[in-house]
Amino acid sequence: MQIYDHPTFQMACQQFDLVADLLEIPECDRDRLKFPKRSMVVALPIERDDGCTEVFAGYRVQHHLTLGPTKGGLRYHPDVTLGEVAALAMWMSWKCALTGLPYGGAKGGIACDPRTMSAGELERLTRRFTQEMIPFIGPQVDVMAPDMGTNEQVMAWMMDTYSMHVGHTVPGIVTGKPVSLGGSVGRREATGRGVAYLINRAMDTLQLDAAKATAVVQGFGNVGSVTAYSLAKYGVKIVGASDVAGGLYNPAGLDLDRLAAHLARHKTVAGFAEAEPVTNEQLLRLPCDILVPAALERQITEANAGRLRCRILAEAANGPTTPAADRIIAERPEIFVLPDVLCNAGGVIVSYFEWVQDLQSFFWTETEVAEKLFRILEHAFVEILKLSRTRGLSMRLAALRLGVKRLHDAKRIRGLFP
Repeated sequence: MQIYDHPTFQMACQQFDLVADLLEIPECDRDRLKFPKRSMVVALPIERDDGCTEVFAGYRVQHHLTLGPTKGGLRYHPDVTLGEVAALAMWMSWKCALTGLPYGGAKGGIACDPRTMSAGELERLTRRFTQEMIPFIGPQVDVMAPDMGTNEQVMAWMMDTYSMHVGHTVPGIVTGKPVSLGGSVGRREATGRGVAYLINRAMDTLQLDAAKATAVVQGFGNVGSVTAYSLAKYGVKIVGASDVAGGLYNPAGLDLDRLAAHLARHKTVAGFAEAEPVTNEQLLRLPCDILVPAALERQITEANAGRLRCRILAEAANGPTTPAADRIIAERPEIFVLPDVLCNAGGVIVSYFEWVQDLQSFFWTETEVAEKLFRILEHAFVEILKLSRTRGLSMRLAALRLGVKRLHDAKRIRGLFP
């Protein structure tokens, strides 16, 4: 299917093919597991603040509905394409299956730069996209959530648009909403907290002392910043951080509160006076115990994988490591990889909790949410680690093997509707 032609989709397909070979999935069953069930491309004309009309491209890909409704984020970014969104939807399918959630994977995106748009323009764009998606979404069909460039406010606009269409309030149509509209406490922090929890478990496994460990975080957005603060609570020293404008390094440790204040004032971590500037590429090669890529896909490549200087690679982003880089890292047993389908699963797990709370109109405390989140992550971590060691697989292949097998088994048991 050439419509999905994109380096990120090709990367996801390469990962799938490796696991399909490992599982000995028949060739005739593979395309059904690989390609999305449904993909939508919509034109989104909105009126800009200057009175001009501009048309944006919007995408939504639903990978499969075998285990339940599809679930996945909505991102606003200038480089969004159908192929990228399809890859992210496929990864979400494996992630949900791996962690035992009753979902198929989905992803959406609008090719725009939210940093250059007013709140009014973003609202009009969000509501127009939601209106176009109404035939294909619903609490038992497809449930969206925030992703790069979107937030609680965007989810509130989506919920309101859908609710106005059906004539009553439907909080379960999206997750990642404000708590006052049926959102879950702990949802915004869930991905970063999950990343930090799994890093702590990896440190236990490797017998690393958190109080003596250092970490570098590429991408100091919501996920990266929450990960940094959570690691600091475990005693880890954060020595490097970055965003799209550049990076920072201070071997003595970054003052996260001062960095957050600088970010609030200048909308970037670049220029922070208490650290030396580095590029994002240099940041990935800094000496550290823990490297957390929390930005875009395909950041760790064949060109830099051999030059990583970390002990734990914690993939907070989706698809940050290419298959070529994976092969290099496989020859470096000193690097313990927490693959993305496990490492950043905290977000969709707590989105599931929010959806459940909305459906039953009964809400949990933040302590209950965190305990349930860590319980699911712990079970998945132990399961993957055991499979990795008993079968001699990398942590990524072990995680993907579990996720893809559960999806394959479910499709086989349900059969093929004629």
